[in-house]
Amino acid sequence: MSIEPQQRHPDSDQARRPRRIRIGRSTLRRIGVIAAAATLVLVISGRADAAPAPLPANHVPGCSDPAEAQPTGGTWLFEPAMTIDQSAGYTADLATNCGTITIQLDAAKAPRTVNSFVFLSEQRYFNQTRCHRLTTEGIRVLQCGDPTGTGTGGPGYRFNDENLEGATYPAGTVAMANSGPNSNGSQFFLVYGDSQLPPNYTPFGKVTQGMSVLQNIAAGGTVDGSGDGQPAAGVVLDSVVAVRS
Repeated sequence: MSIEPQQRHPDSDQARRPRRIRIGRSTLRRIGVIAAAATLVLVISGRADAAPAPLPANHVPGCSDPAEAQPTGGTWLFEPAMTIDQSAGYTADLATNCGTITIQLDAAKAPRTVNSFVFLSEQRYFNQTRCHRLTTEGIRVLQCGDPTGTGTGGPGYRFNDENLEGATYPAGTVAMANSGPNSNGSQFFLVYGDSQLPPNYTPFGKVTQGMSVLQNIAAGGTVDGSGDGQPAAGVVLDSVVAVRS
């Protein structure tokens, strides 16, 4: 499929808000994270920095030093037209400086999400982008898909949630990050440890190979040693290739 990038319309502040997950106090108790004074907010997609922080020096075994991310980017005014076969299987290989992670995409249950993901991969939108956020407390996810590396980037279009009824997020789940209902763009997260999240984030695939790569990235922790920050491994998606299987 091919849609030419166009200049993005000036949009509301909501379009530039970080894709985030808000977890209430009762849920935090269930997952062992207690907010001392107020509800804790875990921002899945990354802090809304003015510019991405420099890539960290690599100290994670099994990961090579990341090259400086040079994404192609691009924005589109509209969600891409549906071109995938919803009855077919699709897989995607995420080649990183720490190894390759293969995911199986669920076109039947999340057709618009998979269609967008396949489209963006064909446009090489994800190539040379950073996975800019790792959480190691409460929820266990690696967040990717933002070419700006700030947690506020996206492809210019948004689309509605899918596949939320009864959604759970066990280890291996791949789901969309968002800034509220029906605000999906390009940012997604990979769950490396069972996470008790509310069913607000479209699950659209699962890791079928490379779970050890994902868990190794998580074991490396964050740059500042916190439970929520930039991965110490300096994870860069060298390429993302999605194909009909």
